[in-house]
This record gives sequence, C-alpha cells and structure tokens, in this order.
Amino acid sequence: MVNEILVKDLNLWFGQKQVLKNIDMAIIRNQLTAIIGPSGCGKSTLLRCFNRMNDLISEAKITGNIFIDEKNIYVDNIDIYALRMKVGMVFQKPNPFPKSILDNVLFGLHIKSDKDKSEMLSKVEKSLKDAWLWDDVKDRLHRPAFELSGGQQQRLCIARALATDPEIILLDEPTSALDPQSTAKIEELLVELKNKVTIVHVTHNIAQAARVADYTAFMYLGELIEFGPTDKLFTTPKDKRTEAYLTGKFG
Repeated sequence: MVNEILVKDLNLWFGQKQVLKNIDMAIIRNQLTAIIGPSGCGKSTLLRCFNRMNDLISEAKITGNIFIDEKNIYVDNIDIYALRMKVGMVFQKPNPFPKSILDNVLFGLHIKSDKDKSEMLSKVEKSLKDAWLWDDVKDRLHRPAFELSGGQQQRLCIARALATDPEIILLDEPTSALDPQSTAKIEELLVELKNKVTIVHVTHNIAQAARVADYTAFMYLGELIEFGPTDKLFTTPKDKRTEAYLTGKFG
C-alpha cells in the first residue's frame, strides 16, 4: 500500500496551550481514514494541518513535518494555494456560497482553469455526478444553492471540492448537522468516493467510523493513542483508553 500522507513528530500549540503532541501516522492512498475521540482532543486541529488551515490562526505554532506524495508541505516555499487545490475540505455544516448551484461548483474552476465553457460545464456535470447530486439538480442549475435540502447542500459542497480534481478530501464531521436519511446517503457516497480520492474523516460518531472507515485513529488529549485497521481497532484495541472510549466509559 502507498502512503498518501505521512505525519512525523507533529506538535501544535495555540499560544501556550499544546493541542497536538508528537503525532506520527501514515494515511494510505484511496482508503477512508476516520479520526475519532472525545470533544477537544485535537481531531479537527489535526485535520486542518493537512492543508495548513491552522496557518490562518495567528497564535498557532507547529513543529514536525507532514509529507504528501513524499513532499513536505511545511517547507517555507510551499505553494499554499496549490496545496489547498490538491487537498479539498468539507466542513461540519453545509456552507454553499450565496450563488447558484452551477456557480458553486464553478467557483474553484474559475480560479484554477483556463478551459473553455463547454469543458467547464462538463466538469461541473462530472463533479455533481460523483457527488450523487446531478439527477437532483440538473434541471435547476441556475437556482440558488440555498434552495437545496441540508443533505443536498453538503453533497454540493463535496461536488465543489471534487471539481478541482483533488487527491485528498478532508471532512470535518460532515454529517453532524444532517438527518439520519441524509447521513446514510453521505456515508454511502464516501465509501464510493474513496475509489477516486483519499478521504480523511473526522467524526464524533463511533458507529459511523465502524461503518465506513478502512482505518481509524483514536485521539485523546492531543495524542494519537491508537491507529490501525478499523475492524482490529474496534474488536481488539491495544490500549485500555481506546477500549474505554469505544465502550462508552468516557467521551
């Protein structure tokens, strides 16, 4: 198996508070990796390290290295814009832009691409199909994105991320604001999408991680406690803290 993301001795502070402590992990290409753990353990902070979103926080200080395709993304001369095109992100709550469905998907392409209009529209169609949204919206592409249901809006955000041909998609609790039916649809979609992209998925939903993830990382108090194949971590955890979390003794 090929590593897509390699994390080596990663530490992060917000001001004087250390939030991530000595993280080492290797995320496998075209697999779905879930990151679980109690609130405040550093899950989302770790996720945002993979596209350097924490750089936007002035008091953040980071040491260690992260390699994507064997290239260190924490060197000084990294092209942050290119990195974020390669590593897409979908957030906890659906956040479509106040534009049409079409313009939401076109947004990244206008920045990235010099393709002609027909090529860009073909790309929009492909991205919406990949996000299982095309059949729902093909006759109303010029309608406002806010007219879509919550689950459809989240799939639109996934389509928008896919439009720039990323290698990796980061998802920060993407179903926490959705109803059970929409959640199930997103879960099915993620299992399908890992054939096209590497997925790293932060979730507070332990059962969801068990259903969709190939690998699972358990974090606690800023440390990576355990990381491995999901079936092994859930059935025979090596660390007592992992077992305690999975059985509901804390969290």
